[in-house]
Amino acid sequence: MAASSPERGTLAVLLAAGAGTRFIGPTHKLHAIARGRQVCAWALQALLESSVGPVLIVEGATPIQLPPDLSKAALASLETWGAPTHVHNPHWLSGLASSVQCAVAHAQSLHMENIVFGLADQPCVTAQSWRDVAHASAPLAVATYAGNRGNPVKVHAELWAQLPSTGDEGARNLLRVHHQLVQEVACSGSALDVDTVEDLARAEALLTEYQAT
Repeated sequence: MAASSPERGTLAVLLAAGAGTRFIGPTHKLHAIARGRQVCAWALQALLESSVGPVLIVEGATPIQLPPDLSKAALASLETWGAPTHVHNPHWLSGLASSVQCAVAHAQSLHMENIVFGLADQPCVTAQSWRDVAHASAPLAVATYAGNRGNPVKVHAELWAQLPSTGDEGARNLLRVHHQLVQEVACSGSALDVDTVEDLARAEALLTEYQAT
């Protein structure tokens, strides 16, 4: 297995197609507000600030738009890589794997070498986490938080064919099967999923804590 090289092409993917049915609120969970911004806006800004490559947003239940108050680092990334590409996954109800396959098809069309996957409902993942995982030398890399695996996850092109095409799992099984190829990358921040209103409150508290330090 060849070692990866971000300079040869890394596609940064924000998976944002889920229904969010566990979230009981007036909006889709990705548009819920945490510390003055939508959940998905926090996730997208961190991804843009990382500037690891062109960005793909895979949408399904709800569209994702660029927030109007992007940071200077995120705006600089847009100048470097251009605006994110938005792809609608027509099979989003079938589970996460269909969105992963949308990303693979797009990466193949661009002749990319790596994909780095992250989730739009994880507003506390940092730009540095995206960078550190993207620049890991192993063909598989996964962020860890206090020793627990989370997102982002990097997958080299030689392994894309082994990503699932059905179901609600992304790269988890791939990480298990090819454990000898995996590099765990210790990251700051948190891979907290906003699935419930209680999760939203926890995310807001974490974002407040991070901005205070």
